[in-house]
Amino acid sequence: MSIEKNIQTVKDFFAAIGRGDREALLALVTEDIEWIIPGEDWPLAGTRHGHAGLADLLETASTSMETSTEPREFVAQGDRVLVVGFARGKNKATNKTFEDDWIFAITVRDGRLTKIREYVDTQALARAAQMDASEPA
Repeated sequence: MSIEKNIQTVKDFFAAIGRGDREALLALVTEDIEWIIPGEDWPLAGTRHGHAGLADLLETASTSMETSTEPREFVAQGDRVLVVGFARGKNKATNKTFEDDWIFAITVRDGRLTKIREYVDTQALARAAQMDASEPA
């Protein structure tokens, strides 16, 4: 596929996330998608595989945080699309807010996303997920 089509596929993916359109998301990713979110001590960190992994990630995200994400720039070469963006949100369990500048490195093959690797401010997200010692668990 052309670079322009790969970028459009990724834009469609982010639009589907924004709408909460699970069916559109599944149609835009391969059956064996791999989504890697580095970090520890926050709910979304880890590696997920396949449609079941994507469904788990979306469920965890919706139950653990409120987030507004804004993809700002799309840079592509070959089958890779880098998305530079910003997010702000709140961890529901702690009620702590966060701001996060991020980059997604996405591989697109035959019009579908096959791999996503997030580069996020893991410290900001872990701090928002951390309970204070004075708070009840």
